[in-house]
Amino acid sequence: MMTKLTRSLALLTLASVPALAATVAPSDFGPNVLIFNPSIPPATIQSQIDKVYATQRRNEFGPERNAILFTPGDYTVDIPIGFYTEVLGLGSSPDRVHITGNVHSDAASRNNNATTTFWRAAENFSVAPTGGTMQWAVSQAAPFRRMHIQGDIVLNQNKGWASGGWMSDSLIDGNVDSGTQQQWISRNSEWHSWTGSNWNMVFVGVPNPPEGEWPKPPYTKIAKTPVVREKPFLQVDPAGNYSVHVPSLSTNSSGITWHTATTPGKAIPIAQFYIAHPNRDNASTINAQLAKGKNLLLTPGIYDLAEAIRVTRPNTVVMGLGFATLHPINGTAAMITADADGIIIAGLLFDAGPTTSPVLLQIGSNKSTVSHSKNPISLHDVFFRVGGAGAGSAVINLEINSNETIVDHTWIWRADHGAGVGWTSNTSANGLVVNGDNVIIYGLFVEHHQQFQVLWNGNAGRTYFYQSEIPYDPPDQPSFTSAPGTNGWASYKVADTVADHEAWGLGIYSVFRNPDVVLTRAIEVPASQNVRFHDMITVALGKLGEIENVINNTGGSTSITPRVTPKVTNFP
Repeated sequence: MMTKLTRSLALLTLASVPALAATVAPSDFGPNVLIFNPSIPPATIQSQIDKVYATQRRNEFGPERNAILFTPGDYTVDIPIGFYTEVLGLGSSPDRVHITGNVHSDAASRNNNATTTFWRAAENFSVAPTGGTMQWAVSQAAPFRRMHIQGDIVLNQNKGWASGGWMSDSLIDGNVDSGTQQQWISRNSEWHSWTGSNWNMVFVGVPNPPEGEWPKPPYTKIAKTPVVREKPFLQVDPAGNYSVHVPSLSTNSSGITWHTATTPGKAIPIAQFYIAHPNRDNASTINAQLAKGKNLLLTPGIYDLAEAIRVTRPNTVVMGLGFATLHPINGTAAMITADADGIIIAGLLFDAGPTTSPVLLQIGSNKSTVSHSKNPISLHDVFFRVGGAGAGSAVINLEINSNETIVDHTWIWRADHGAGVGWTSNTSANGLVVNGDNVIIYGLFVEHHQQFQVLWNGNAGRTYFYQSEIPYDPPDQPSFTSAPGTNGWASYKVADTVADHEAWGLGIYSVFRNPDVVLTRAIEVPASQNVRFHDMITVALGKLGEIENVINNTGGSTSITPRVTPKVTNFP
């Protein structure tokens, strides 16, 4: 835990760093990226931030995308963070960029309801919050990474509902109040204290988790993070040189990576990246640059793709800013990677197009026998959407064929509201299909697909945190039947051929909109002592239907009246 003395020294060091004069990067990041430095008058900064928020506050399915970047220094400014907005500090550690003011995410729906507060991010800066408490009322696809909050943080708005979120590599000097959050995952983070619980709170590699054990309070705690690579981040040095810092792989870790002010890893100069723009680039121009050995930085916007982006070179870094969105328009994949060491995909939204794609993101073309344990492929803050912003369809959203792949936060969503939404409109069979062995996932959110939300075929997989709503809209039971005598499709399916699998902290919910539709079981696994699940809950929301069992034939049924939320601590 960072002490007051350490923080004071960090701020003293920060004060000695000369302000950067440049307000644009040496390579053009385009009109959707704002870059601020401490020499700019606060009123000017505030005015530009307010213009972004005026568009993005209610812009749930709009086309605008924004990134707001701060070079190292001190700022006094209020930052509301709306849809498709990523706010980033450009320092080597969060304490190099210090914001004094009201940095906040507000509930996007009425009555303080944050269950649709999606697609926004705060990364790599410190905040002295107005009034001592920062409000971060969010649900899915809202990364909170490498942050230092010099006070408290609350994860809801005035006790209104919120539905799951992500925190990693962050330090909270005071208290974290999860309040009405249904589920939450915190990985490699530190705080003075934590209050709040609801259905399932998961702590991985957290040195000071709250007291108590599942199921009352519903805390799932894993002391060490077995293996992870933190998400790459953009940084700038005092001379104005931009680079992307790629953190090192770590094993059996606990707490934040930047106690010594820097995160172990390597810096890749921005000159080694091709900087793509949505109004200029397509899959052909991007693939040509990747073939030349460039890494890829996608500036904010929507990229219509007539063919798949192909990432073939080992150690290629593909990174999006401001929720850069890949939109296949001809029924192809949006991106396909080779089965190669060290490929990193970070900060992208994959949005299905009107012609059905067989897959949106494919990691490795075939199930491989190659081991990547020394330098795994990793995915960070990759999000998927089928429908909502318009017509969209995909068979599989994310398919992982490469062994030892690490997924570090994903939300894979078939839309339940918005445009182009309906049982026969935004079709999608599976959110995630895993064929590779030894795949590990932290923060797995998968919702509303029409068959298995997750189908895990590879051996020795591990999942830390799972949140899922099964589809709202099956029109009747015959349309939602996976096998004779089995109603519906289990949310989380481990294939019968799998010999080894383990998962911790799972919540699966139903919100059926049509009568006489039920789900036989939320989780379906082979009978094996090496297929183990821990800390599971099922909940029926709304007034129709039920989930009859939590896992296989164990756990019992959900109920609306009286409210019954079955829990299973260990299986088998």
